[in-house]
Amino acid sequence: MSFTHQPGSDPKLHLIRIQRWTPAPGSASLGEVKISVIIPAFNEERLLVPTLAHINAARSAFAARGFASELIVCDNNSTDRTAEMARAAGARVVFEPVNQIARARNTGAAVASGDWLLFIDADSHPTAELFAAVVEQIQSGKCLAGGSTIRLEGNHQLANFVTGVWNWQSRSRRWLAGSFIFCEAAAFRKLGGFNPELFVGEELDLTTRLQGLARESGREIVILHRHPLLTSARKVRLYSTWEHLRFLVRVATNREATFRDREACYAWYDGRR
Repeated sequence: MSFTHQPGSDPKLHLIRIQRWTPAPGSASLGEVKISVIIPAFNEERLLVPTLAHINAARSAFAARGFASELIVCDNNSTDRTAEMARAAGARVVFEPVNQIARARNTGAAVASGDWLLFIDADSHPTAELFAAVVEQIQSGKCLAGGSTIRLEGNHQLANFVTGVWNWQSRSRRWLAGSFIFCEAAAFRKLGGFNPELFVGEELDLTTRLQGLARESGREIVILHRHPLLTSARKVRLYSTWEHLRFLVRVATNREATFRDREACYAWYDGRR
């Protein structure tokens, strides 16, 4: 599988490949397993510090079960103190010059040394219980990849309803929310990572390919739901109902073109924080 990269960019930063991939059920029993936690971040100095504090606290669940872990933040061409704050929290910081979520995640994954990759958004707060559930899935030997249901901070009636619908669809269809995705590193590399042609929806594209690989290898895609991921409701605060509806109408009429159009994906890229 190949993706078209932007002119002038180095495709090695965005696509990760291996020649062969062999499913490894039960691989967690073969020795110490390492999980690479990867966070894409663009101008996140306000929200990144509490996120990293929650992640570092939750990583105790890995250590308690004999798993190693590392923390990687991909600075996606920030103009604030994102990189400085990430380093202060003990993260390894890498730089991705092209401001695009898929590319930032791929660049973080390119330097990861873990057997498993765990992608978390810079405005999300996982718990030790959620990380422990990830370990349980890895140790089962059946899981190829997984995600989590989510809950929004605050009380936003309409947004909470939409989130509930998403969670139902996620559990029934095994859709992975971009704010929390874990998968076997070899499988991620086999598939070439996130599609760098997509400005949003890259997690659904990866989900589809992971589901195919899971069927091929007899593995599973799981959605954890007992300890939902708490994530920021900032898009609810920063964008009007009309702006959200305008985006949804564009997705309904031409999803593929919308996901490939940076300007259409303004809620992710126009800089409002």
